[in-house]
Amino acid sequence: MKWSESTWQQIEERYESILTMPFITELSDGSLPREKFQFYMAQDSLYLEHFGRALSLIAARAHQIRDTLEYMRYAETAIVVENALHEFYFDDFGLTERGKMQPVCHHYVHFLKSTAALDPVEVGMAAVLPCFWIYKKVGDHIYNNLQSDNNPYQKWIDTYGGEEFAEAVQKAIDICDNTAAETTPAIREKMTEAFITASIMEYHFWEAAYDLKMWI
Repeated sequence: MKWSESTWQQIEERYESILTMPFITELSDGSLPREKFQFYMAQDSLYLEHFGRALSLIAARAHQIRDTLEYMRYAETAIVVENALHEFYFDDFGLTERGKMQPVCHHYVHFLKSTAALDPVEVGMAAVLPCFWIYKKVGDHIYNNLQSDNNPYQKWIDTYGGEEFAEAVQKAIDICDNTAAETTPAIREKMTEAFITASIMEYHFWEAAYDLKMWI
């Protein structure tokens, strides 16, 4: 069994809980309150900037030049292409600024950047993988279970349910599987721990948006 397959099994229950959380179910049927989506988009815009920086760190440290090139592309996409989506939503949903980074976003990005910079590069690759993989699976789930032809969040759904994103996700999974196969058992264990931690943070990111969780 590949590393990705065995590791996904360990977060399957967490992933299923994401599919049934209010933020995702209401995003899917279009009933998600505007203010909750605004909070999410502002925080996600901040997150993507730092996610791109973490990807750049991984690119610089990757053992194989082909992996360096892939993570450079991922970083560019996170910072440039996906932020263009946020700019669209900022205009469409009446957001004028991103505001301050709130607790869950703050915790998540600092976990990713510190892991990408200080842990073995294989661990950094595993830490950023849930953001690709879970978003793809959630996007596919929503796309395949659309309940309305006039969902105000359709552009978000289309972005993460598209074929281009699917190809990028599969490449990220393949890179992690290849590096896991070539590294030591101890590093593979750390890869799994990092993947699980990031998966938990994905859940809490959406939860924080629904609850509008901010610094006290």
